[in-house]
Amino acid sequence: MRPMRLQAFLARAGVASRRKAEALILKGLVRVNGEVARLGQKVGPEDLVEVAGKRVELPKERLVLALHKPKGYTTTRSDPHATKTVYQLLPDIPGLQAVGRLDRDSEGLLLFTNDGELLFRLTHPRYGVRKVYRVWTERGTLPQEVCRRLLAGVALEDGPARALFCKPAPGGALLTLGEGRKREVRRMLQAVGYPVKRLLRLQVGPIRLGDLPPGKWRRLSEEEVQALLREVGLE
Repeated sequence: MRPMRLQAFLARAGVASRRKAEALILKGLVRVNGEVARLGQKVGPEDLVEVAGKRVELPKERLVLALHKPKGYTTTRSDPHATKTVYQLLPDIPGLQAVGRLDRDSEGLLLFTNDGELLFRLTHPRYGVRKVYRVWTERGTLPQEVCRRLLAGVALEDGPARALFCKPAPGGALLTLGEGRKREVRRMLQAVGYPVKRLLRLQVGPIRLGDLPPGKWRRLSEEEVQALLREVGLE
């Protein structure tokens, strides 16, 4: 590990986003080698970093996994109301967190990583990571005029939302979004009168679902990880 700014270290370790890490430092909750840390301070592999008295270490290696989430699984590690969670389909890896969510009834590509800074950037709207969806609706194929409405933007209860790309496809449409609000695709299509019957996520940034079978996972190649890092400015 090369020396890096403390807030970047804490984000990479999954403690908090850089902004929240800065707040922890300013509150005096972070110590480096027993001393109260300073904002902007750099740390290296020989330094002992503690947050609220607990040692913090970087993951030994950056991992990114791709899962083909089947319908019926909840994107959570533990939920008393969920009988099946996505973590039951994955190896037990400390610090592994889902990159965003797919609701229980949705399917397709779901990424996981143990890198806190990568997780933050992939999920923050500021970075506009594109996600591609194939949807089927209860009313069939979307007409072009409905696609145009989605491209122009529709009003949702938490603010306007718009598609970056929309193309009619048999039984529904192919959609690209640049953010990932809760159930956003379903709510957008409900708003234009085309309730979703099935939703399959095909792509997150440069990573494609491909022919990965439902319920199976794979580790991203180093080339794919580097492509993700470039996508969010972390190369």
